[in-house]
Amino acid sequence: MRSRREQHPSVRFRDRSDAGRLLAPRLEHLRGQAAVVLGLPRGGVPVAAALAHVLGLPLDVIVVRKVGVPGQPELAMAAVGEGDVLVVNQRVVELAGVTSEQLRAAVDRERAELGERVRRFRDGRTPLALPGRTAVLVDDGIATGSTARAAAQVARALGAARVILAAPVCARESARRLAGDVDELICLETPRTFVAVGRFYADFRPTEDHEVIELLA
Repeated sequence: MRSRREQHPSVRFRDRSDAGRLLAPRLEHLRGQAAVVLGLPRGGVPVAAALAHVLGLPLDVIVVRKVGVPGQPELAMAAVGEGDVLVVNQRVVELAGVTSEQLRAAVDRERAELGERVRRFRDGRTPLALPGRTAVLVDDGIATGSTARAAAQVARALGAARVILAAPVCARESARRLAGDVDELICLETPRTFVAVGRFYADFRPTEDHEVIELLA
């Protein structure tokens, strides 16, 4: 009988933990270095946990929210992160004609959601310090790249000396755009034809909140 991977050629990873273990050799140079592995919740955390375990690096979560242009939520005009971090793309704000009042209202909405997620995922734990360290941002896959870009901006604002973005799979065009936002981009698969991240996994069940909390604990 053919394996599941053979039956479905697009499948590359058994599950998120498998993907994290397969990413690890590409980041072997960070073993023993001042680096922190940061999973993007929710799906990126199981990948990050497996990667951190193999490399012996500390694991944390990076909770960010992109702030979309009114009426165009996928077009990010800013990003918010823990510690009242706010990164604004002034060029997008001006080109979209967003007023200061609209920007402030959008930021406030995303900060409220951010605060709720931080309380849920951290469960009282203090975030790991980033100043002077390499931040390894990990997701289970990258489609448009807008959330990954927001995470990179927030990590830099929190003091990361270097920012590495690692994902098992990334849309080729998104990888091209993201390369300029990070110091290093590591993707195992950059398909020309990209339909959905889940197509590359045999098991792509949703990651639940309690799984994220358990992995971080």
